[in-house]
Amino acid sequence: MTAEMVAPAWMHEQITAEEYESWSEEQCAGIEIVDGMVVVSPSASKRHNRLARILANALDAAAGPDWNADTDFDVRLQDVPLTNRRPDVVVYRADTIDVTPTRPEHVLLAAEVVSPGSETTDRIVKVDQYAKAGIGFYWRIEQAATGVPLVYTYVLDPATKTYREGDVFTGVVKVTAPFPVEIDLGQI
Repeated sequence: MTAEMVAPAWMHEQITAEEYESWSEEQCAGIEIVDGMVVVSPSASKRHNRLARILANALDAAAGPDWNADTDFDVRLQDVPLTNRRPDVVVYRADTIDVTPTRPEHVLLAAEVVSPGSETTDRIVKVDQYAKAGIGFYWRIEQAATGVPLVYTYVLDPATKTYREGDVFTGVVKVTAPFPVEIDLGQI
């Protein structure tokens, strides 16, 4: 069996920003581009999607008129080689809602809900990529065996372009930065 029988040719070739922008939303859904190569993610579980939605709704309500919080869209971390990530939740400047692509300077916070198979990417790779891109805050949500999510928060040090570890929350997130919010993730 050849690679072409398993996956289409575009999954084996480096993709440019121009090529990616010509693709339909259906082609872009469920994938990320890392160093120009397509990375396919398995569909998220209902638990994963629920956590992301609860978090996005609470952040959107707390953010005020200057910020929006949404799920499942590209953030262009770099053009060459192309790197697009799709954080589970993104808090971005409201005045950039129609700007495409969304760039790191539009983003205040990126959050990832860790799923089986994404542990290393969400715990190590994305932390480094988001920090180097200059995204001010990163939250990683772990789906604990107890059913009560753990939220690890990180704050960017702009001088070193690395994150310092912030607080860890169990079930209820209470933060003042990037803006005051209390989110009860409950037992999912």
